[in-house]
Amino acid sequence: MRRRTFIAVVAGAAALPLAARAQERVRRIGVLLPFAPDDGEAQIRMGAFLQGLQQSGWAIGRNVRIETRWATASPAEIRKHAAELASLAPDVILAHGASTVGPLLQVTRTVPIVFPVVSDPVAAGFIDTLARPGGNATGFMSIEYSIGGKWLELLKQIAPNVTRAAVLRDSAQGGGTSQFAAIQAVAPSLGVEVSPLNVREAGEIERTVGTFSRTANGGLVVASGSGVLRHRQLIVSLAARHKLPAIYSQRQFVVAGGLVSYGLDQTDQYRRAADYVDRILKGEKPADLPVQAPTKFETVINLKTAKAIGLTIPATALAMADEVID
Repeated sequence: MRRRTFIAVVAGAAALPLAARAQERVRRIGVLLPFAPDDGEAQIRMGAFLQGLQQSGWAIGRNVRIETRWATASPAEIRKHAAELASLAPDVILAHGASTVGPLLQVTRTVPIVFPVVSDPVAAGFIDTLARPGGNATGFMSIEYSIGGKWLELLKQIAPNVTRAAVLRDSAQGGGTSQFAAIQAVAPSLGVEVSPLNVREAGEIERTVGTFSRTANGGLVVASGSGVLRHRQLIVSLAARHKLPAIYSQRQFVVAGGLVSYGLDQTDQYRRAADYVDRILKGEKPADLPVQAPTKFETVINLKTAKAIGLTIPATALAMADEVID
């Protein structure tokens, strides 16, 4: 689904008769996103969410109203919009990632929250257990830590000469440590030496990647996390500058010029989140809705980037890709 579909879904309810709208109670859904309003990937995901709601019988302007806040990645903006949305007391809030769910839970323990993406909600303290969340938040995990081994395997398949890999991880999130442990576990069997690089400030990232690139046969594994995502353009540009083969956890890195990504299909996660929002609007409690693991993954390869760093992608890797960007 492209951005025009998102716009069409939002606008589709405008033609509904006024009499029909007046007959139904209008429910309110809050949406808190750590992206800019013109983020194309976020628009696609929201389009999937709105389409999912529509398929469950919810139509904007007739029986549901959407209050969307595009908070960018700024922690201050996220906190401000979280407090604002909570004060509106919507029926449910859709919130992307730990960077938005955490601030929301600081301002409300009563408004239901559905997250389409959170790496480890138990470790973050958002829920009690996956099977019985217990509070006012539930949703969908964004990662299984074993995926870290898959990242390194795919990097080695695409760039067989890689014998050293720097793992860029978000040190502010516990998931980064767990992902690195999974990568470490498979590294010896692949003949790759791995080392962690914590993501904090832009200057530090530039220095550490530059130092790592001075020795031959290096590659990058860019783990998931809001800190990593916040610096995605810098990380992609550094990989290109130093001609480092790099694998990322999310498609948007490859759209921005990265080499390859392997991770969950976040558009599918938003579609699944619409079902949970529908169930909550119809009376179910987030405390009783189990947090679900990801079920759909995608591999995206950027051939233009491969050519720019002098890399030929093996036919076997191209055959397994879900999307190839020329």
